[in-house]
Amino acid sequence: MEMDFERCYRAVDSRDQRFDGWFYTGVTSTGIYCRPSCPATTPKRQNVRFFPSAAAAQGAGLRACRRCRPDAAPGSPQWDVRADVVGRAMRLIADGVVDRDGIPGLAARLGYTERHLHRMLRAEMGAGPLALARAQRAQTARVLIETTGLGMAEIAFAAGFGSVRQFNDTVREVYAIAPSELRAARGRHQAPVGAGTITLRLAYRPPLHARALLDFLSVRALPGVEEVRDGTYRRGLRLPHGAGEVALTPADGHVAATLRLADLRDLAPAVARCRRLLDLDADPVAIDATLAADPALAPAVAAEPGIRVPRAVDGFELAVRAIVGQQVSVTSARTTLTRLLAARDRVDHEVGGSDGDRTPGQPHDQRGLRGFPSAEEVLGVPDEGFGMPVGRRETVRALARAVADGELDLASGGDREETVQRLLALPGIGPWTAGYLAMRAFGDPDVLLPTDLAVRRGAAALGLPDTAKTLDAYAERWRPWRSYATIRLWRAA
Repeated sequence: MEMDFERCYRAVDSRDQRFDGWFYTGVTSTGIYCRPSCPATTPKRQNVRFFPSAAAAQGAGLRACRRCRPDAAPGSPQWDVRADVVGRAMRLIADGVVDRDGIPGLAARLGYTERHLHRMLRAEMGAGPLALARAQRAQTARVLIETTGLGMAEIAFAAGFGSVRQFNDTVREVYAIAPSELRAARGRHQAPVGAGTITLRLAYRPPLHARALLDFLSVRALPGVEEVRDGTYRRGLRLPHGAGEVALTPADGHVAATLRLADLRDLAPAVARCRRLLDLDADPVAIDATLAADPALAPAVAAEPGIRVPRAVDGFELAVRAIVGQQVSVTSARTTLTRLLAARDRVDHEVGGSDGDRTPGQPHDQRGLRGFPSAEEVLGVPDEGFGMPVGRRETVRALARAVADGELDLASGGDREETVQRLLALPGIGPWTAGYLAMRAFGDPDVLLPTDLAVRRGAAALGLPDTAKTLDAYAERWRPWRSYATIRLWRAA
């Protein structure tokens, strides 16, 4: 979004929630910055500055508004859409790469020098990578202060700060209040939770068709990894510092999230992955407006506004699912994957590994949910544990070897085009599998799967061309949101 003053000011004057996260409003007369939809009186034009990021506003000496809480706004949808270096950098920063590996690690992941990366981010975001990561640490600290009973020193290091003094200074600077006062002010809202458990709200831009998301995830849920029950999606997570579990319940204006983390340093990456899974940073109004311009899709858009693309918390997991799902039904793929999980559990037990909170033979329950196997774990499964044709089994193993050896980066911050080309070079992976991963694992909003049988059936049900070639040509009018059209065609089928 271009920082056009008149356009931004009109959004602020109308308190338009659609622009929350796109930009931030700095009010020089009060020294605060807000989200565009802040309910406070619209400031005078001469007292307003607009910033592309919270970090840029903080760098200008402004503190976060305590009324609208701009740090809790949905993320900018452009970071999901954009595949360039800045977009990739923002996704990696949200996933905590700077906290884990520093600026050198971020630059190495992106293939640029630190100096050039800083220059690019400053030009577009108004702040360098360190300032952007610092703003995220401040938000993580606020969540921990308000939702847990941890001591301040524990919170400081869990949020990624190098020292308690740095933590105190940053919180005072960003929120204009001491950490202890921040806890006292919000303490009455703390939920009674256990150690390592955090509850928070994940904001989104309305509308959100929650049922479509839960329906999609439910039919593909793998026992012991995930489940959908009573309107809540639960799953296990593999995170940088340890295991985790999350329960996500869509509500009016937000998704309620309860996270159980083995290491609280994983809060920021866990939140980023959950937001990505449910596509919470999308701009559904813009997407639906484009798709509704097609008379064939207009009734479906009107009946079900806010359809999102269910994405992934783990790129490797989705890649294995895509390979196993080649030319078979969803039910058949789920059965095969369940066998693979059972084989992983047997291997873990035989070598003395742990299985979360379960003992062998104990049924999976909410406490026993585990993350999907890692590439190394999949490589350790014997032939009989795969339960699939030899060619497909070797494709899964080739994928796992490439990921384990660092030759293939399936994280959200990877280079989409390069990753797709590397996937296509693996035996047994074709355009459908690569496209499916681009859509769900890499967040590409403009992917159509014209050879997919369910897509073609959905197209026929809506009176659209239903051969791969004719549908592909017809779908040009849906750019740049063909991934969302694909989800709607699946639902129509």
